[in-house]
Amino acid sequence: MSNLDDILKSRRDTRHFTTDEVPDEVLQKALQAGHWAPSVGLTDATRYYVIKSDEVKTAIKNLFLEYNKKAEELTDNPEQKELYRSLKLEAIEEAPIGLIIAYDRSVLNQFTIGTIGSNEAVKFSSVCAAQNIWLSLTEQGYGMGWVSILNYHQFKKILDLPEHIEPLGYFCIGKPATNYGNQPMLQQLHWKQKSETPDCKEIKEIHQIHIPELALKSENHIENQSDFNRLLQEKIDSKTKPVGSLGTLETLAFQMSTVFETLNPKITKPNIVVFAADHGIANHGVSDYPQDVTRQMVNNFLDGGAAINVFCKQNDIQLSIVDSGVNYDFPTNAKLIDAKIAKGTQSFLHVPAMSETEVQLCFEKGKSIVENIAQKGSNCIGFGEMGIGNTSTASVLMSVITGFPIEECVGKGTGVKNEKLLHKQNLLKKAIDNYSGQTELMSQLAYFGGFEILQMAGGMLSAFENKMLILVDGFICTTAFLIAHKINPAIKQNAVFCHCSAEKAHQKLLNYLEAKPILNLDLRLGEGTGCAVAFPILKSAEAFLNEMASFESAGISKK
Repeated sequence: MSNLDDILKSRRDTRHFTTDEVPDEVLQKALQAGHWAPSVGLTDATRYYVIKSDEVKTAIKNLFLEYNKKAEELTDNPEQKELYRSLKLEAIEEAPIGLIIAYDRSVLNQFTIGTIGSNEAVKFSSVCAAQNIWLSLTEQGYGMGWVSILNYHQFKKILDLPEHIEPLGYFCIGKPATNYGNQPMLQQLHWKQKSETPDCKEIKEIHQIHIPELALKSENHIENQSDFNRLLQEKIDSKTKPVGSLGTLETLAFQMSTVFETLNPKITKPNIVVFAADHGIANHGVSDYPQDVTRQMVNNFLDGGAAINVFCKQNDIQLSIVDSGVNYDFPTNAKLIDAKIAKGTQSFLHVPAMSETEVQLCFEKGKSIVENIAQKGSNCIGFGEMGIGNTSTASVLMSVITGFPIEECVGKGTGVKNEKLLHKQNLLKKAIDNYSGQTELMSQLAYFGGFEILQMAGGMLSAFENKMLILVDGFICTTAFLIAHKINPAIKQNAVFCHCSAEKAHQKLLNYLEAKPILNLDLRLGEGTGCAVAFPILKSAEAFLNEMASFESAGISKK
C-alpha cells in the first residue's frame, strides 16, 4: 500500500494482532518517521520507550482492566456498559511490541520559542510524532493501537518513568489480525458512527469582549451602628472574665459580630480558595523551582496531598482550587474552578504582563467565584495562592503601589538566597526602571500583575460586598489585599490577617496597612495555610461570645 489517501482512509485503531514478529528495521523506520514530525521551537521533546517483556505487558494489561471498570461507570447507557465490560484489550499482550510515546516537560524549564501561549504545544508535537509512526507502520504493512484508558500516575510508577516524562499512552505494534470490515471496531459494534466529513466553519467577524465595571458598596452599613457597638461591647465585657482578658479573641469576636451584623455570630460553611497561575518572570531564574511546579502542585491539591488539604480537612473547611492562568490544560473533569485568563502572564521585565482588559477580566472572575461561594451559604472565606514566581510579582506590586524601594520588598520566595537573591532583586529593580507607564493603579496592575493576585483582589472586594469575613494569608495574599484596599479602603473592617510570614517584606506591608496578624509561626508556604491554621482561633472567639456565661447568668459578682 503506497497511496497516501488510501492509507489515511484505511486508518484503523488496531485491536488484535497476529503472532508475527516486527523486524527491527520496521520499527526503526517508523521511529525515524516520528522523529521527522514537526517539533515546536525545535524542542525535540518526544521520547520513546520500547517494551517486549511479557511481564511488563501483563502489568500494563492489569492496569487497563482495573481502570476500565471506572471508565464503564461513566456511561449510563446499558449497551455501552456491556461493551465496556467486553473490552479486554488483548492487544496489549498479543502485540509483539509495546511502545510508549511521551514528551519531556523539562524542556519548558528554559525559554522555548513557540510555547509562550501554550506549554501544551510540546505535547501536540508528540502527537504529530505518533501520527507519523502510524503512517509509516501502515505503509509497511503493520498496525498500531493506542491505549489511553489507564491510570497515568500508576502507569508511570510501575514503569519507573521520571516525573517530567508525560506519556501520551501505550501503543501496541504488530501485524493486524483483522481490518474489522475496513471500519473502526467501535463503529462496527455500533458504539458510535464517525461523521463522513470534517466539521469546519468559517469565522467572519470578531467578538467584542464586554466586561462590566466592578460595582462595589462603599461600606457595610448597620442601622444605629453606635447602639449596636455598645450592646456588642457590653456582651463581651459581661462574660465571666476580667475586661479585656481574652485579648485578641475579644477583638475578633467584635469584628465577627460587626461583619455578620449580629450579636450572636456564627461562621457557616467556611471556604478557602487557592488561586493558581503562572508568571512570565519565572523564566528569568527568580525561583529555585521550575515553572512546571505550579502545575504539579495544582495536581497535588486535587489529589489531596498538600498542606492546605491536610489543614482544611483538620478544621472542616471547604477547599476550592482555581485555575487562574496555569500554563497547562487540566482535564475538563478535574475538580477545579476554571477561571483561566491565559496560560501565564508575559514577562514584565520587557513587556506588560497583561492587557488592561485582562485586568478587568481578573476582577470579574474573582468576583464571580466568591459570589457563587457566598450564595451557597458561606460567610467566611480564606484566600490562598500558588504560582512559581509570584513572590517576585507581589514584590514589584508592593513597591510601585506603596513607593517602598524594591530592596525592601524582595524576599526569599521559594527559598532563593545569596547570589540568587541578589539576582532576583536586581532583576526586579530593572523591571521597575523599565516601566515608563502611569502611576494610575490599573496601569500598574496591567504591567506587573499576576492573574491569581488580581483574581484574589477581586474576590476580596466581592467578599466585602457579601458581608463575609475575609481571611488573608501571607505576603502574596496581603499584596492582593493591598490592591483591594486601594480600590475600597472600607474592606479592612472585614479582614482578618491570619499570620506574619517569614517573608521580610510581609511585616513591612502589614505595618503599612496598620494590620495586626494573629499568628507568627515563620510560615512562608502560601496555599492559604496561614488561614487554615488560624481558623481554630476564630472559632474560639465565636465560642466564647456565644457560649461563655455572663456574670449575671452565673451569679458571679462583677469587680
